Amino acid sequence: MKRYGLTEFELEEEAFKIRLRREPDGTISPSTRNTPGFLVETPNGLGVGTQAAPSSAPAQVAPVPGTPPPFPSPHHLPVAAVEEPGTQLIKSPMVGTFYRSPAPDAKPFVEEGAAVTPETMVCLIEAMKLMNEIHAEVKGTIVQVLVENGKPVEYGQPLFKVKLG
Repeated sequence: MKRYGLTEFELEEEAFKIRLRREPDGTISPSTRNTPGFLVETPNGLGVGTQAAPSSAPAQVAPVPGTPPPFPSPHHLPVAAVEEPGTQLIKSPMVGTFYRSPAPDAKPFVEEGAAVTPETMVCLIEAMKLMNEIHAEVKGTIVQVLVENGKPVEYGQPLFKVKLG
């Protein structure tokens, strides 16, 4: 903002609104002194920064009421989705919508207990109106289906647990 001589910037989208304001000399204006200055992502969701902090100290943050908790990270998998010796997870190679069958009234590609080979198609992931075939890429038996049909999935999210062999 300083570089381009901006004193105020506002952006509003469907789900959020952001406003940045500064005085030409860099100080906070009296009209904004008591208003929250910035949003901060915390482990408990979004918070509103109430005071700028020195780089060595964390910003003071107040929770934003009604904000959903953050999406779970693929690094914090539920216990059921953790690889165990002799098992492997089939993970999503993309962000999209998970489908267990080719049509709503069709049988799933695989069920728990089904034998799979690397070529076995296990599901579809719809991304940008394209249906992407997902193959097991391992030989074994489906132990657990980890995602509900029709639900969104993230890149790297476990979809199936397979007992190798």
